[in-house]
Amino acid sequence: MQSQDVAKHAAPSAGDPVVDVEQAEAALVEHYPGLVRLAYLVLPPDLGRGRRVLTAHALTQRALPGNRTATPVIPAQSSGREGDPGYALVRLRVVRTALQAGLPLRRLAWPRRAQLPPLLPQVWGLKLFPRSGGADELALDQRLSALSGPARAAYALRGLERLPDGDVRRVLTAAGVAEADADAALREADGVADRYALLASPEFDPCSLQARPTDLMRRRRHTKAALVAGAALVVCGALLGLPGDGWGPDGAAAPAGGRNAAAEAALDPGRLTKAAPTAWKTSARTDFSVWPARGDLTGDRKLLRRALAVWARPGGNVRVSATTGTASGGPAGPPQLLYAGTVDTAHVVILYDGLRIVRYAEPKDGTAGAALDFARADGAGRAEAAAVVLGRADGNVRYLTAPWVTKAAERDLVKPGSGAMELTLADGVTSPLATPVQRSGDCTSWNVLQLTDGSHTRLMSDLGELVPARLTTGRPGKAKDVSGAGALHAWAPYACSLGAVRGQGVRSVNAWEFASQPLPDDTGSGEWVCMRAETWRGPGARVMAQFRTPGGTRGAVAARAQDVPACGKRDPHVLAGVLWKSEGGHWYLLAAGSRDTESVEASGGVSGSADGPLLTAAAEQGAEAELKGTLEDGRTIGGLR
Repeated sequence: MQSQDVAKHAAPSAGDPVVDVEQAEAALVEHYPGLVRLAYLVLPPDLGRGRRVLTAHALTQRALPGNRTATPVIPAQSSGREGDPGYALVRLRVVRTALQAGLPLRRLAWPRRAQLPPLLPQVWGLKLFPRSGGADELALDQRLSALSGPARAAYALRGLERLPDGDVRRVLTAAGVAEADADAALREADGVADRYALLASPEFDPCSLQARPTDLMRRRRHTKAALVAGAALVVCGALLGLPGDGWGPDGAAAPAGGRNAAAEAALDPGRLTKAAPTAWKTSARTDFSVWPARGDLTGDRKLLRRALAVWARPGGNVRVSATTGTASGGPAGPPQLLYAGTVDTAHVVILYDGLRIVRYAEPKDGTAGAALDFARADGAGRAEAAAVVLGRADGNVRYLTAPWVTKAAERDLVKPGSGAMELTLADGVTSPLATPVQRSGDCTSWNVLQLTDGSHTRLMSDLGELVPARLTTGRPGKAKDVSGAGALHAWAPYACSLGAVRGQGVRSVNAWEFASQPLPDDTGSGEWVCMRAETWRGPGARVMAQFRTPGGTRGAVAARAQDVPACGKRDPHVLAGVLWKSEGGHWYLLAAGSRDTESVEASGGVSGSADGPLLTAAAEQGAEAELKGTLEDGRTIGGLR
């Protein structure tokens, strides 16, 4: 049994809840391995294991909605991982497209994108497939192969998502399966024994793969054909480049190969600027501009020349990355050399042009696979210019630290009582420490870099970029570095939330407890924390209000926003609310504002008001409310959302 077509999902109504696309993105990043596993199980087995792997990754990566502001959520999406509607949204899109991939192609209809081989990701010259499991996993795979697509989806949602049949039916229906077919799918899935624990096996894990070569003889023939085609393209290009207009006039640009003094100076390794070893001790500025050049290859002119040339003209095989808002053009003049040396299995050069940190890396045995990374660093002070990433390998990261750093250590932010593990410092380079950005699965730890500068200690977190983010705590405008037992325990429940701001050009992240709220039914007090991630570029700051119940190990995100001044130095005010269920089974709206909030009012699905910054009102499950707060100076603020 399988429906011959997957109908378009019903259009949501104006009253349906709304999921911000950033919320969906955070859910996709956090639960990516599980979503890919779900897609792999739902996809038709006749695709073959290799194509199923690539298709599962492609469908999951395309699960984000195209709307960059907000996306309506239909009622069937209300049951998500830990009640996260963003996760429910991307999960539904994964299930829908995986079911579409199993539909037969029709002669007179355009194929759906999911029915075609994925353009990305692609791995040339290799076959990728999951590791083989045991006899039990093989038997389960054979049973699932005999099921229809909706039935496989029902079994996977039961086993991986732990959804009851009612929620499974709603997800299937929202994914385009007819109601009758959804009921039939549940009955068909009942025919397979509930060996749900086996679904966590490597047999069904598209993120843990084995690699084998493709057909080598056929690949050789294709390579020869590609070389012939490339030669023909070169000949045609040469003919087009003969005297005349060619591709078109270049206007005031210098002719190709023409000399330009500024460009030549920027590419001359002999003109690289280097700070004196003790410049940082007497300079009025304490930032990257006073870092001395370090490393065992600072005199290798050939390496420095290659680094500068690739910066100015990266070739097609160079992997180039830049943090959001960072220009990737060549240097305007001779940059400053911060480091040139050997890091693990690569030669690494770190350069600074007053605006950007640039990292060039190449293998020790050649230049194939060279990489060029850019990150903004303008306006950095002593705290932000404390470390730069030299390289990441095998789940670890090495840093180059500032010359004023005297000690370095590794600390698990999730376990504040576990202490710090000292790292060695050799000419400013740390020994490897675990990085949280290359971890998959549930967040059980978050390792950060602890640096000591004289008597001052600060924490820096790797967020997947060249410059780690500074962690602070306290009221906006009076925030301090995370040091001491109190600050460490305050950060611990919210450490894993840093995963939501990876790769966003983040400069610093502040966590501030703005309210403590007594809970109904005498169950203690809940903790309200506002986390704000500031960026190097200025715009793009992200704000998350989180709520933690007594004894809870982690905070739950109650509201989030982007490009708002709330919870920041310019506007140190915040108001947020959350629906909470007491141990007695009663639902309440809990809302809290910062301490200078004079009153709070709720309207819409929940009505209530209170003097002061705290509001507790009886509510129904799923209710939505609008919050309004009045500050002591008479100004009104809305709830964070």
